[in-house]
Amino acid sequence: MHAKADELIAYHGPIAQALTIERTSYRSQLIPVTPYILVACAESFLRYPEMMKAIDAARPAGDIGLTGHRPGSNVNSVYLWSIANFWLLGRKILTTADPSLDDAFTVMDFWERAAMAFRRQDGTRQAWDAGGIVRPYGNDVLAPLVEGVVPVVTDAFRTQIKKFNATLVNYLFLLYFDTRVGSGDTGPYPLPDGRVLLVRDFYRMSQSDFWWSDVAREVPYHNLTAALVLDGVDLRVTDFGTAVTTPEDYLDRLVGFSLYTTDTPQRSLELVPLGELDDIVAVVRDANRQHYRNIAAMSRDEMIRCGAYVYFTFLRPFADAAGVAGDLDWSVPSALNDQMYELLAAFDDEAAPTPDPDAEYYAPLSVP
Repeated sequence: MHAKADELIAYHGPIAQALTIERTSYRSQLIPVTPYILVACAESFLRYPEMMKAIDAARPAGDIGLTGHRPGSNVNSVYLWSIANFWLLGRKILTTADPSLDDAFTVMDFWERAAMAFRRQDGTRQAWDAGGIVRPYGNDVLAPLVEGVVPVVTDAFRTQIKKFNATLVNYLFLLYFDTRVGSGDTGPYPLPDGRVLLVRDFYRMSQSDFWWSDVAREVPYHNLTAALVLDGVDLRVTDFGTAVTTPEDYLDRLVGFSLYTTDTPQRSLELVPLGELDDIVAVVRDANRQHYRNIAAMSRDEMIRCGAYVYFTFLRPFADAAGVAGDLDWSVPSALNDQMYELLAAFDDEAAPTPDPDAEYYAPLSVP
């Protein structure tokens, strides 16, 4: 177990380092992002192993990974990446104080079994291994998405879709406390005519376990799935669930679009009339304005607790799939003592270091 854990730690390190360096840096003017990430990752390190054992006992991680093959599931590439790397980042913070806390095999093994099942046994663990390919959806999902596609032939319609997409992405970014996981991309899915399909899921848009999401009670859909047919676009998808395209302005090459929801009794796909796009945008903008005002009125500590909850609960969809989410404690902070919480919460966003590309990102286990 020691050797296997070390193998997976060594595997994750260079990938996490490269993704972190590659990703566009961001400093929020409103929310203390780095402090809440530190708090959440430290809590993940202390609590994920036992939580994963409980989840795995209720439903094996490999079975849970298969649930990500349906739209609307947060068992996806970015949540999978996160449940391993949040624990590893927490380990960087806390094992300097107490190396005996390490329980690497439980986390690394759970992650690997779930990740490889999600990858449809293609022999890879992540998009990184496959050169930017994330294709969890089979023909049972893709066929109806493509069948519902409406041609985009006018600039006015393309502009309407751009506004819809930008509004939802920006709204979910703030709803998830300046975290880019409220929307997630998969693909590229090659189409027979040489074009390519990008599938974009919008998650938990309405009221949810986020206690601040009461602002979204009027948002008419909880989950939406958009099919974007692109012509002349080179596309890859990162393990952060983000499409990277050439050319960058990929929506200028949008030639087809459909929109579905999984807000159905069986979580099956149901077509959303495109005549609703502007109404959805209007409601979402109202919710976003109120949410911004609510955040601005929060104390720093309240913001940190909200953001830490978002990050820490990346494990929750796996518990939901196992039917044990209600049996586990998702409050955060919980395991950190007051002194450690205050130390991490006081961290200055501006002081966040840039990863050294020549340094080892995750340390191996100590010799047993």
